[in-house]
Amino acid sequence: MSTPTGYMTTLSSILEKLRVKKRDNEFRMFPEGFGIGNGKFYNPEELKIIKTYRFEGDSDPSDSCVVYVFEANDGLIGYSIDAYGAYSNHEDDGYDDFIRKISMEERDEQIIFE
Repeated sequence: MSTPTGYMTTLSSILEKLRVKKRDNEFRMFPEGFGIGNGKFYNPEELKIIKTYRFEGDSDPSDSCVVYVFEANDGLIGYSIDAYGAYSNHEDDGYDDFIRKISMEERDEQIIFE
């Protein structure tokens, strides 16, 4: 079975595609809110999840993660990576609750990466 042209199957290929398009802003949880480290912070209502990618670790469950691609209300596009399940790396910082409050607007990859 052939893989369609441009189809991304690995975490590193997604991050590279975001980097090439200058959309490799990594959103992180800070005490002041969700931001990319430039001093500006976003509330859930100021963000949309426009794409999610889930990766299952073939040999190690700790390799399982989800990548969220966000668009902020000011046009900034970026991402956040989270291990999920028992291996979540955001247990006590409010990340999971924050993510649940963000609306979803799934977009096709061609639109995100054009």
